Amino acid sequence: MASAVLYGLGVPLAKLLLSNVEPVMLAGLLYFGAFIGLIVFGLFDAKKKTKAKIKKEEIPWITGVIFFGGILAPISLMVGLTQVSGVAASLMLNLEGVSTALIASLLFREFTGKRFWFALVFMTAAGILLSWNESGNFSIFGLMFVLLAVVSWGLDNNFTRKISSIEPVEITKIKCFFAGVINLLLGLYLGAELFASISTVYAMIVGIFSYGVSIVLFIYALRGWGAARTGAFFSIAPFIGAIASIIILNENTSWNLLFAFGLMAFGTWLILSEKHSHGHYHGRIYHVHEHYHGDEHQHGH
Repeated sequence: MASAVLYGLGVPLAKLLLSNVEPVMLAGLLYFGAFIGLIVFGLFDAKKKTKAKIKKEEIPWITGVIFFGGILAPISLMVGLTQVSGVAASLMLNLEGVSTALIASLLFREFTGKRFWFALVFMTAAGILLSWNESGNFSIFGLMFVLLAVVSWGLDNNFTRKISSIEPVEITKIKCFFAGVINLLLGLYLGAELFASISTVYAMIVGIFSYGVSIVLFIYALRGWGAARTGAFFSIAPFIGAIASIIILNENTSWNLLFAFGLMAFGTWLILSEKHSHGHYHGRIYHVHEHYHGDEHQHGH
């Protein structure tokens, strides 16, 4: 729950910061802040890490994770936030789960059930409603950037599944470091200025908590609860972001936002409640990972 709340709060807080920080630079500060948070976590983590070597065949997947999940996605979201409300952007982030499943189905031939396709219809309808402004016209420029961010994170999630030899925290460290450095350099190249200011400090703090701490808590939840229940609780993050946007940014709600909220909630429930059973084959794989025996003895491995 804490992981979801921290991640959800990141959207309205980032929109606030965009009044003083350029979008690409803000993306870099958020991810570099997340990297710092993960480094601090590593210093206090009681477990000794056994780092596996990165395999040659995994380098393209890691490159994809960095590019799509660490560079293209956050920059697209920040640019989108300059054009749309925090409520609309938060609700659109519900499509990350749909995007992940759709890419897994179309590119990697993973199974998707009937409920997923119904959810896709409802969430697409919600996206259309979110692009409908008060004057009765469609305003999709900003939402298209948010959608690009969602699709990029969907690719990121699928590429991450292909990396079997690296611990989740280590993958995230790599992504956050390169994303932070590359986005900051790209921002400087595009003419943005990086200087010590209160906005820069705030951006780093938002990155530490909304990305770094949120990721750590999410991984802890995965270890204790598994992917299904953890995903169910984390699915409230976009709705937390939408509600927080109304409170923090003082954004107005309209009929289309309320209907979109309901459609997104129903689509999310359809995906989370889907159960399926089908025959499949798992190819043999070799992997290296840290593990704990659950006793007080020392094990040298």
